[in-house]
Amino acid sequence: MFQTFINAWKIADLRKKLLYTALIVLIFRIGAALPVPFVDIAEGLITDANANNFMTYLSMMTGDAFNYGTLFAMSITPYINASIIIQLLTVAIPPLEKLAKEGEEGRKKISAITRYTAIGLAALQSTAYYFYIRAQGYLTVAATGAKYTGFWAVFQALVIILCYTAGAALLMWLGEQINDKGIGNGISIILFAGIVSRMPTTLYSLYTYMDKGGAYFALIPIAFISMILMIAYIVWMDNAERRIPVQYAKRVVGRKMYGGQNTHIPIKVNMCGVLPIIFASSILSLPPTIQMFVTVKEGGFWEGFFKIFQTDHWAYALMYFVLIIFFAYFYAAIQYNPIEMANNIRRNSGAIPGIRPGKPTSDYITKILSRITLLGALLISVVALFPILFSQITALFDKQVNLSLGGTSIIIMVGVALETVKQLESQMMMRHYKGFLD
Repeated sequence: MFQTFINAWKIADLRKKLLYTALIVLIFRIGAALPVPFVDIAEGLITDANANNFMTYLSMMTGDAFNYGTLFAMSITPYINASIIIQLLTVAIPPLEKLAKEGEEGRKKISAITRYTAIGLAALQSTAYYFYIRAQGYLTVAATGAKYTGFWAVFQALVIILCYTAGAALLMWLGEQINDKGIGNGISIILFAGIVSRMPTTLYSLYTYMDKGGAYFALIPIAFISMILMIAYIVWMDNAERRIPVQYAKRVVGRKMYGGQNTHIPIKVNMCGVLPIIFASSILSLPPTIQMFVTVKEGGFWEGFFKIFQTDHWAYALMYFVLIIFFAYFYAAIQYNPIEMANNIRRNSGAIPGIRPGKPTSDYITKILSRITLLGALLISVVALFPILFSQITALFDKQVNLSLGGTSIIIMVGVALETVKQLESQMMMRHYKGFLD
């Protein structure tokens, strides 16, 4: 990977793109530290880094900007949510499905719809965020020491909400600039930068446990080695694929013969990426988030109900595992259409060896997809559940080692890094290809 960046740096055009991308990332990190008017969150919103709620998840995705209420507190999450929503609606709503099949113009219209949806989601999240920090007492007061009232209270709310909404819109624009003038994959790179920015804090927190002595002298090195092995495991999982062989019959058109070649349809084992983990963790974080806004009677039913959604409860790990499997199948069913794949193979005079065209081919592809989806879901479940298992082991020593860099973060970082390297390699290959004129 490092050799790829070194080779890309030697090419003037790619060097400019790398520097431009680095400038955008720098702007993102500066914005993540800029305070918003009327907001003062010096100590951070999250007091328990091991808590399982939606705010912990957003803090991880935004590089702690959400935790301290800075300009980019919403980060790129509204755009990611909007992209997922529109992608799902494209399958459910015929007009959107028709737009997706209209080529470049249709994709531009869907991109515009996604942007507007992202702005709407950013405004909703910003409004909810404002009411939460106001309830927690993180808003500044007037010079007299009293809270703003009347017109000035409304003005204060509008400024805060608009600042957070504008920050999300600006990040969305910066991501598109990386796509146009940088190395590409802009939204993912911004998300990657936010997660990586938390690494020094995570490493330092692990280092401080060394002062406790005893078993921690063994636990901390094990934590580092486990992270390295997890990265290697994710790289292997990301590159694994199942290849369905396809043979194309020979065709005679005029005086020329076409076809007669053997090829394959590559299907990635981890075809859904990190989305099943994101969906599952988002759903399981809702009850703890609701618990923050309600008063629970001690020893009552609701206390026991909310307790099972804590990461140290066995039921949480079980629900997490089941939801990852469910969303993996759900997303695979949306992404792949075995009937359409079988029709495309038949339309191009192709066939899978030993399988008759038509419905038998569709059934065969469905069976392969079902097996691959289950295998991929089981593989990413290992990554998702490992931090929980490690915390349970360290709980035997009375204290839990804070592994805030969990499975979701590592999958996102490794996936973005691999995708960026592939894009750089493809761009270098295009520049070194001489073409038929030479």
